[in-house]
Amino acid sequence: MQEGDLPLSGPIKKLPPNSRGKIRYRFVIDAGVNPETGGRKQISRTFDTLKEAKQEYSKITTQRSDGTFVVPSKITVNEWLDKWLELKSRDLEETTMYNYRVTLDRVRGRLGKIPLQGLTEEAVEEWRDWALTSGRVRGGKAGTGLSVKSVEMSLGRLREALNRAVTRRMIPFNPAANVTIPLRVRKEERRVKQEVRPWGVPEIQAFISGVREDRLYAPLLLSLMGLRPAEVCGLRWKEDVDLERGVIRIANTRTMMGNRHVVEKDTKSLSGERELPLPVPVLQALKALKRLQAQEKLALGEAYAESGYVLVHESGEAFTIKQLRRRVYRLMEILGIRRVRLYDARSSCLTYLANNGVPDHILARWAGHSDVKTTKRWYVKPDVEDLRGAAATWGALHGPAAGVAGSGSGIRPGGRSR
Repeated sequence: MQEGDLPLSGPIKKLPPNSRGKIRYRFVIDAGVNPETGGRKQISRTFDTLKEAKQEYSKITTQRSDGTFVVPSKITVNEWLDKWLELKSRDLEETTMYNYRVTLDRVRGRLGKIPLQGLTEEAVEEWRDWALTSGRVRGGKAGTGLSVKSVEMSLGRLREALNRAVTRRMIPFNPAANVTIPLRVRKEERRVKQEVRPWGVPEIQAFISGVREDRLYAPLLLSLMGLRPAEVCGLRWKEDVDLERGVIRIANTRTMMGNRHVVEKDTKSLSGERELPLPVPVLQALKALKRLQAQEKLALGEAYAESGYVLVHESGEAFTIKQLRRRVYRLMEILGIRRVRLYDARSSCLTYLANNGVPDHILARWAGHSDVKTTKRWYVKPDVEDLRGAAATWGALHGPAAGVAGSGSGIRPGGRSR
């Protein structure tokens, strides 16, 4: 009996001979929910032999049973990233979504048109190598390599998006799961790119002394207290500052998207909303600033913009975060003090507090973090001067005879006398 004459039962059907007299075998199977439409999807498979048809049918039913079956789809990487960003937008703020889009834009050009189910680990590795050598489009010379941090951020977002595709059974595995930055690349960047250290105590004190008469003395002290620049810009007199109690409330921020659009919103996280007691010098500076702003308002009259913010121009209009940065960098230049990011004042503050015994739970609360591990990993950055106390402590290990080696004490290595 020929294979084509075998009696069939079940889902596999024998098709009538085609124009060339060839008999083929086909089955139609329910594949579950279509991830693109949300409806049910059926798959049709046709084979030249009954054996091939049975093997494929068994494979699909087994995968469907254990949850590993992936419904065939023509959706591209770009199309999935659009869908994933739409899903993320339900839980993330506008500024965070902007950063997500910018980070993933680095990936789209070379990987975006590839079918999602055709994306391979090799393709992601090729993108990584290209990005590290010639992937820069903005923020520097086009065609040069992106920083390790930038590439790592893009890989992280791509990995997160692909993980979601795996959970939705759109792809069987994440092709970016094991793609990382090679150690040699990290070492090379560290060798040629000097990391800018936050200010140490002498530099902070020099800056404070230099800006004591500046109109923005109080807001600058708030930055040195560890507030984020967006928190300083968002601070409001009426809602957030209590001069009688000597307390400020961090609940509002003013930041920018792409250095163009001002965005006002609540704090970055729930733990970011907090009350902080004001050190005496900061409290006095804020009182002086409020008196000064009252004089400026009186001088301008109706032309004064009653914005209600602490950090304002002489006209009453609120500072943007970009304007604050420019003002601070100009002051650093005038004072001849090493230029650092304004945000690094946060690290300087938190490092100083940690070095001087502030308990971990207080340190995290001051920073606006829910976990002190975040504070210590990213913001506490002791420098060589901060380590001198440890060096002095270690010195005691030598004992009273420290520094007298070779003076004829009669002690040989191993503790035996001559």
